[in-house]
Amino acid sequence: MRRIGRYALLLFVLAITIGPFLWQLSTSLKGAGEDVYAPDFVPSQPTLANYAGVADAVPVWTFVLNSLFVAVINVVANCVGASMAGYALARLKFRGRRLAALVFASGILVPFEVILISLFLVMRSFGLTNTLTGVVLPGAIAALNVLLMRNAFLALQPEVEEAAVIDGANAWQRFVRIAVPSARGTILVVALFSFMFSWDDFLWPLVVLSDPDKYTLTIGLAYLQGTFFQNQRLVAAGTIIAVAPLIVLFISLQKHFFRGVGEGAIKG
Repeated sequence: MRRIGRYALLLFVLAITIGPFLWQLSTSLKGAGEDVYAPDFVPSQPTLANYAGVADAVPVWTFVLNSLFVAVINVVANCVGASMAGYALARLKFRGRRLAALVFASGILVPFEVILISLFLVMRSFGLTNTLTGVVLPGAIAALNVLLMRNAFLALQPEVEEAAVIDGANAWQRFVRIAVPSARGTILVVALFSFMFSWDDFLWPLVVLSDPDKYTLTIGLAYLQGTFFQNQRLVAAGTIIAVAPLIVLFISLQKHFFRGVGEGAIKG
C-alpha cells in the first residue's frame, strides 16, 4: 500500500511538472481544424506549419541569435571570471579574504529588483542602454558561481598544491594546470547555470532594450503573445522554440551536471 502511495505521488508530481510542457508541445503541433482546449495530448492532424508560421511572421531567429550571443558571452565570462575569483578566495592568502567571501555570499541574498534602477542608471551613464553588451554585463560574473567555484577549489588536496609550489610553480601555473582540471565538473555546472539564466532572463533585457532588432527571445515571446493572441498554436510553437535549446543542452550534459554538483558540494 505504501508503495502504491509513492507511485501515485510520483505520478502526481510528474503530471504537474511535465504536463504543461506536453500540453504546449501538443498545441504547437495541432492543425488549424483542431480544438486547442480539448484534453488530448496527441494531435489528430499533426503539423509543423505553426513553427513555419512563427518564423514567417516575426523575426524569431533574430531573437534566437541575440539570446545565443548573450548566453555564450555570459557562459565564457562566468566560467573564466568565477573560476579565477573562486580560486583566489579558496587558495590564495591575502588580507580581507574572508570578508570578500562574505560579500559574495551577501550578494546572493539581495534581490535583483532592489538594484534594478541603480543598475540601469549606471548602464545609461556608460551609454550601454539598448545594447546587448548592457544585457550581458550585470550577469557576467555571478556571485553564486564564484561561491560554487570556491567550494570546488577548497576540495583540492593541499598536498598537491604544496608539491607544485616546491617544484617552482607560481599561482597562475597552479591555477591553470592543477586547480582548473580538478574542478571541470563544477565549471560545467557554472556554464549550464549561466546559459540557463541568461537564456531565460526577462526583466533586465526588458528594461535595458528598446530596439526590437536587439530583443532577446524572452522579450520576443512577449511580442509573439501580443501578435498572435488569438492563435494559441503559434504562441505554443514560439514557446517550444525557446525551450528546446535548454532541454537539448541539459539532456546532453546531465551526467556531467550531477557529478559537478556533487563535486562543488564536498565542502560547503
